[in-house]
Amino acid sequence: MSRFDVPTPEQTAAVDAAIKTRHSLRAFLPTPVPRQTVEDILDVARWAPSGTNTQPWQVHVLAGAALQRVSRRIQAAYLDPAENAAHQEEYAYYPREWRSPYIDRRRKVGWDLYGLLGIAKTDKARMQHQHGRNFIFFDAPVGLLFTIDRVMQQGSWLDYGMFLQNVMIAARARGLHTCPQAAFTQFHRLIAEELQLGDEQMLVCGMSLGHADPAAVENGLVTERAPVSEFTRFLDT
Repeated sequence: MSRFDVPTPEQTAAVDAAIKTRHSLRAFLPTPVPRQTVEDILDVARWAPSGTNTQPWQVHVLAGAALQRVSRRIQAAYLDPAENAAHQEEYAYYPREWRSPYIDRRRKVGWDLYGLLGIAKTDKARMQHQHGRNFIFFDAPVGLLFTIDRVMQQGSWLDYGMFLQNVMIAARARGLHTCPQAAFTQFHRLIAEELQLGDEQMLVCGMSLGHADPAAVENGLVTERAPVSEFTRFLDT
């Protein structure tokens, strides 16, 4: 298909379906994902736009023993109160001061997830356990860690978001699912050691990749989206 061709209705429907059926899943099957499939996904994702074609993304793909080693080390740090307290995020993903409607949406998705899992608001131990599943990539067979050169500024982080979306949509087009995860940023120092990153590299986020576990109740979570009318102004005069 040429870049100038008009997509067929079937092609349009396929793209729309990949976008609309992408959900952040939190339980995966152990079914392996071939390396070639991961390479194919990244080969598509690399066509994301970036300012003056800087292409600021760097991807570290974990599987097998490497995935288990990194996961075990991070989860051990997370579960140790003293060790956990020694690790802080390197950048603020969320606002310092929450306000509506953002705090309302955040609370709703959290309680909706805990509700599916039968976790009460006072059950801190189970909440901690569920959050800790981030660090084993929710049992996915592939873990992705994304880094960026520290010299890059805010515009390159916008570019990075488009690349991450491409990864998730390309995965979905191949029958796979993903979960983008900012939780890993707390343990950026451990990850830098495990991946032998240079000082110039900064962790952006992680991502789980694999086949969805259809029997997992948490995968029944479907988050709401505001209608177009709520976030859009059309100006034509």
